[in-house]
Amino acid sequence: MRLGALEAGGTKMVCAIGDELGNVQDRASFPTRMPEETMPDIINYFKDKGIEALGISSFGPLNLDPQSPHFGDITTTPKPGWANYPLRKALADALGVPVGIDTDVNGAALAEIKLGAGKGLDSLVYYTIGTGIGGGAVVEGKLLHGLVHPEMGHMLMRPHPDDPTPKGFCPYHDACLEGMANGPAIEKRWGVSARELPPEHIAWDIEAEYLAQMCVNTIVILSPKKIVLGGGVMHQLHLFPKIRKRTQELLNSYVASDTILKDIDNYIVPPALGDNAGAAGSLLLALDALNH
Repeated sequence: MRLGALEAGGTKMVCAIGDELGNVQDRASFPTRMPEETMPDIINYFKDKGIEALGISSFGPLNLDPQSPHFGDITTTPKPGWANYPLRKALADALGVPVGIDTDVNGAALAEIKLGAGKGLDSLVYYTIGTGIGGGAVVEGKLLHGLVHPEMGHMLMRPHPDDPTPKGFCPYHDACLEGMANGPAIEKRWGVSARELPPEHIAWDIEAEYLAQMCVNTIVILSPKKIVLGGGVMHQLHLFPKIRKRTQELLNSYVASDTILKDIDNYIVPPALGDNAGAAGSLLLALDALNH
């Protein structure tokens, strides 16, 4: 089976060809400019590849109501030129194949539960912690949408007592997860890139505090069977032990599960698919579109 995958990001558009098992056979990347400049690159990449369907994992917010005439549109993004852009329809019309679409983090969550760290489970939450922060969830085997779709990156945080910037840097909310813990927030708080901060710097205790609060909120609201933490910030692998330990401290043994009490190293984990989760998830969205 020959499927197309598009990871639509605010910085770049990653196009790939692969199969229903998430194997990627070819890949190309184009910078995200205005739609009239970017879309021809995407269409030209896919048009002669013989794909049977296309799956899109996209930045948002998105309209994910299949009954809406604007299903698959990017909605209120601040990305210039992309607000209210009919991404799914434009590609379906140009390529003449079924097109599935979901958020970038839902795509990654789907890949991790079908092919990666959550294989065999029926619930999982995937977070990306990078330039932004977002969360995707699979609940009882289905991707979670709801009224619009979850915006887990904007849950509110309790500031760390040693945080010199306790309001964070989100333009919409004081002390929300994305504004406190994404890569740009770390750099603004300390004046250097996160990559330049040594593992013993207090920055990482503060970062772990916010990501542990995120995990606690996720556990008490959704009770997933696995939490996967991906994105550029989580390449700092020394964060994982700090997050796990602080998550246990904040829960204070309230959630009576041995998975959390005794086996948390296998509960809060990096993505098994690494940086391929987005492409693999897009291929699975393409497969779903083809089957429906």
